[in-house]
Amino acid sequence: MKVIKSALVATIALVVGLVMASPASAVAAKFHSVDSSVSGSGALVVSFDERGLGNGNIDYVLMADASAVYACINGGGNHPQAADKETVNDDVSAAGSFESKNGRVQASLSAGPISAGDFSCPGGQRLVLASVSYSDITLTDTTNGTSVSVPDTSRVFFAV
Repeated sequence: MKVIKSALVATIALVVGLVMASPASAVAAKFHSVDSSVSGSGALVVSFDERGLGNGNIDYVLMADASAVYACINGGGNHPQAADKETVNDDVSAAGSFESKNGRVQASLSAGPISAGDFSCPGGQRLVLASVSYSDITLTDTTNGTSVSVPDTSRVFFAV
């Protein structure tokens, strides 16, 4: 009888240990979904859903390579063929802190667009962002040390 009780106690202890360990192993930060787009102003927007978090603030960093084409548009809304256009390349980044609710953060971070620098248009024309693209996009949860690669994205505002 003592052997059966000992075996029963050991089995119960093992089951309780496994049940208690399951929630602990499930609490691991993981990006459930992530998406990228370009806003109407040309900024990179990364929307994400990260789960398996504890409660509290979670810090994020967004980084990407950016390429933008700036052009001059005349009063008729056209890009004169003889007009200059300028392509600029640079890195963009953004950081944010979001409160985890029920172990989950659903949020967005925006970065960019990059500046046209010294490029300017002749009188009677206005400078516009003609197109922008973002590549090598990475979103990092710096609180938990998790990162995810984000799909490249681009947008054309004016065909030049």
